[in-house]
Amino acid sequence: MTDSPVKTRRDGAILEVTLDRPKANAIDLATSKILGDTFAAFRDDPELRVAIITGAGEKFFCPGWDLKAAADGDAVDGDYGVGGFGGLQELRDLNKPVIAAVNGICCGGGLEWALSADIILAADHASFALPEIRSGTVADAASVKVPKRIPYHIAMELLLTGRWFDVDEAKGWGLVNHSYPADQLMAEAWDLARLLASGPPLVYAAIKEIVRDAEDSKFQDAMNRITGRHLRSVDVLYASEDQLEGAKAFSEKRDPVWKGK
Repeated sequence: MTDSPVKTRRDGAILEVTLDRPKANAIDLATSKILGDTFAAFRDDPELRVAIITGAGEKFFCPGWDLKAAADGDAVDGDYGVGGFGGLQELRDLNKPVIAAVNGICCGGGLEWALSADIILAADHASFALPEIRSGTVADAASVKVPKRIPYHIAMELLLTGRWFDVDEAKGWGLVNHSYPADQLMAEAWDLARLLASGPPLVYAAIKEIVRDAEDSKFQDAMNRITGRHLRSVDVLYASEDQLEGAKAFSEKRDPVWKGK
């Protein structure tokens, strides 16, 4: 559908998902449901290996929740669809890499959406904030995620003041991996996606499941779950043709051919 607020482009094993809701790419309930369905389909498609998320235009990546839609009746605690707000941050068993290409203003739920990706690239004019405090609401997902990723006192300053910060500060705190001139951002995102798409999908799945499972665990408890065969993706990897292919390719001094099985 050409009038959909979510545009997709598929090229080989890569899916590009573009949020396109003029004027600012804000997310309402209907858009969140479409995003959830899109990412669930990506998760479940064995031919797709990597996703890129971005916003349409040059000014906005995503400002988060659509306050105008909320004023018109969208409930802030309404049904966001599978995957929760933006379709990513609560989507279960998403064991494929996701790259965020932040092309402009990224604030509130939009920053939470970007933080749901595994790698964040940004245009050098991008700006960030968690301004929910100014509208009398809470950045709930960010209140969980951000203090785990950056120093507590910095996270609390951003949450409690809602102040804006630029891409250099975002990189300094580790919220952004790399920044590029705006006209190079998507090319860089696609180069990275192609690199990841050429890699071993079963290993990526194992990495993501281990990271999720170990998030709140002590080191030895996490290792015990891995060695005790409690993680499905790890078991699949160790019993796979890809595991054998990796060893063979190494010993034969050639590039491996990954089949994802």
